[in-house]
Amino acid sequence: MFSAARPWSGGVRANTGLPERRVKEVKPADRVVLRALSYVRRASLKPGFADWRETRRVLRVCRRLDDVPEQELVEEIRTLGKSLLKSGFRGAGFIRATAIVRQITGRKLGMWFHPVQVMGGMALARGRIIEMATGEGKTITTLIPAVLAAMTGHPVHVVTVNAYLAARDRETLAPVLDAFGLTHAVISSDTDYAERPGLHNTDVVFITNSDLTFDYLRDRIAFQAQRTALNTLVQQRFASTSRQEPRNLVRGLGFAVIDEVDSILIDEAQTPLIITAEKPGDDNARALEDTVLTFARTLEEGRHYKTHFKERRIELLPAIDPLIESFRTPFPDLATAQSRRDAVGHALSALHLYLRDEHYILTDDGLAIVDEFAGRVLPDRQWQKGLHQMIEAKEELERSPERETLAQITYQSFFNRFLWFSGMTGTAQEVARELHTGFDRRVFRLPTNKRPRRRLFRTRLYGTSDRRWRAVVRHTAKMVAAGRPVLIGTRSVKASEHISTLLSQSGLDHVVLNARQNAEEAEIVARAGQPGQITVATNMAGRGTDIPVKTEVEDKGGLHVVLTEFHNSARIDRQLIGRTARQGQRGTAVCFVSLDDPLFSDMLPLFNRALRGGLGVGPFRLPSTLAELQRNLAQARAERQGRRQRRSTIQRAEKLQKSLGFAPDNI
Repeated sequence: MFSAARPWSGGVRANTGLPERRVKEVKPADRVVLRALSYVRRASLKPGFADWRETRRVLRVCRRLDDVPEQELVEEIRTLGKSLLKSGFRGAGFIRATAIVRQITGRKLGMWFHPVQVMGGMALARGRIIEMATGEGKTITTLIPAVLAAMTGHPVHVVTVNAYLAARDRETLAPVLDAFGLTHAVISSDTDYAERPGLHNTDVVFITNSDLTFDYLRDRIAFQAQRTALNTLVQQRFASTSRQEPRNLVRGLGFAVIDEVDSILIDEAQTPLIITAEKPGDDNARALEDTVLTFARTLEEGRHYKTHFKERRIELLPAIDPLIESFRTPFPDLATAQSRRDAVGHALSALHLYLRDEHYILTDDGLAIVDEFAGRVLPDRQWQKGLHQMIEAKEELERSPERETLAQITYQSFFNRFLWFSGMTGTAQEVARELHTGFDRRVFRLPTNKRPRRRLFRTRLYGTSDRRWRAVVRHTAKMVAAGRPVLIGTRSVKASEHISTLLSQSGLDHVVLNARQNAEEAEIVARAGQPGQITVATNMAGRGTDIPVKTEVEDKGGLHVVLTEFHNSARIDRQLIGRTARQGQRGTAVCFVSLDDPLFSDMLPLFNRALRGGLGVGPFRLPSTLAELQRNLAQARAERQGRRQRRSTIQRAEKLQKSLGFAPDNI
């Protein structure tokens, strides 16, 4: 047997009688490019003839079920579930079961899966990651894999990025799940821990990624405690009483459908999830932090330390060593030079790297961390190693107790522990290679059901932020005067409140959606498509939100999205722009950026400084090509940095797991 990938050695192909196929020699540099392109092609797929043929078969079978009573369909799919458990999701049984799900969904919700949704649902059931454009109906597409997996007896978790989406999806899909006799529940951060075991024991659980992972970690901690207790009880011959504390994940990790899979497995995977316990209090801790902060404020940047904004890291320079050595305090925790260096590093980070209304906000309960990618508050989260308490001291807040690590895990490790999982998002192509290498999942790119009618205007670049914000206000007033709703997307809470002030000064009524308005999210989103409505939002409005638009609004051009700053990831920009022109509707979007935006100044400092020195002082708008050039270069660099950080996180987790593998009670 000879390989067709290499040239034959003779003048005639072995065992064929055909003349030798001449192969053009490929240069080493070109070979690298060809391999990279081939790898990207293998990481993502488009529907082929077999996929469309299978989808058409589902639609034909579904039409023949119009007159079949609902109870007969439910009994049939239960029988098919048993056969699917043996044969897998393939063949005629899988086709018919999918058609039954489509039929019941149409009867209960009045929404019939279009061909793209059928194809996507079948791909999800088989463990693929699908890229489905925003507005194509990912929520009800979840029903196909969720129902089929539940009918085979596997526990199903529908994983979303926030509690609002989990509750919304459960409420939307409940009639269909009830029709099939499947139990279902929703779990959020407000759910009492005593109730969670019973909720996890239902057939389909709607839950956020953080709640699910932390429940798993709590189970592991409880399991370790039970095992320790069991060893003691066995010695005392009372082993029968060892199962006293119920576990959260009663039915285990079977099948998971991950909504916004790139956000969970890529964006949020840069740091591990950690369960902690409070350390004993220290009365001198606040005085210690105040002393270190006072010392840190006397240091000069460039002489004593260097700030790496894009890596969010402080580098202490050699000139600081004599100051560290002479910095004597009565606190035992700062007795050594290394402990003083660490404390000063945390103080400098708190002062210069972690900013209010960007990385955190102040609430009635104290300091709350803001998720950079989702724009939402992360409840019960703390920065580690005393950094959180140092930031509280900077803000003159009551100090929260320090915590020690009890258990930790990465999303990469956690989701690979399911029997199988799948995911969906509107922006997976950019990270297709990473999803393929890290999770062995190919991205299945689906077409849109209707021809897209979104119009994206050219990017508008300004020399300074002030000019950019004034231009945004003028542009918004023009769109509102035309009777169109406007969604203004910002990168931080601080930016959203700044543009809100400018809009108010111009007499433009608007609403703000950021980390401070979590409870009002559904109401604000529902009104965002009204004629003349102005909504200022952080990334909260970028994922999973559906802004309804009336016919009168679409006749005037549809929802208009204004992006006021590029994010480190192009996927997040695409998610926000995807709020408009959904399902074939009309809509427009435009980007307003400035040369002093953090993406440009952090990722391309020299290039950006040259542009600002040569062009940024003028009163006019700068060429759009410069904005696109900077954007492509800066986002590519930021993505590379993110990949390196995620690889480092995985490597640290694997190293920790190996070291714990020798411990008798590791979790």
